[in-house]
Amino acid sequence: MKYVAFLRGINVGGSKNIKMDALRKMFESLEFTGVKSYINSGNLIFETEKSDVADLVAGIENAIEDRFSLSVDVMIRSIGELVKIVENNPFEGKFDDPRQMHVLFLKDRLSPEKSGLLTAQNSDSEMFSVRGREIYCLLPNGLASSILGKDFISKKLKVSATARNWRTVNKVLEL
Repeated sequence: MKYVAFLRGINVGGSKNIKMDALRKMFESLEFTGVKSYINSGNLIFETEKSDVADLVAGIENAIEDRFSLSVDVMIRSIGELVKIVENNPFEGKFDDPRQMHVLFLKDRLSPEKSGLLTAQNSDSEMFSVRGREIYCLLPNGLASSILGKDFISKKLKVSATARNWRTVNKVLEL
């Protein structure tokens, strides 16, 4: 089965630096095949016969800790799930620039209360839609001034998530 691992917070702002070639080699040491990476922010495509996603996540997180002495949250989606994420974009056609559109990949689903707290923040300058283990974010005024840029997700919702812009999500799917 083919999967994508999205690593949270690596090679951003000078912290948690991991070279992609070293990360690819680590994935191969876990007996994953067809390992590819996209850009330097921790997007890895790989294949494995293993199907227990929780075991895959734990194995990758432990290997990163052992190899690089870093604690990194990993979110995994199958290629089939990623296809559905792209097909089910609630903001399709509402943005001109893919940098205005982001997807947050969550480790776990949001509770209805946390989902409501997030969507209550919707305005003309930022819109959020929760679908499964993803949060779709339309940010026409950019990321920096949004609640996403102010770390609302981890500080207020207290969930582990990693964001990717729409171009990256689609490029990873192409690979």
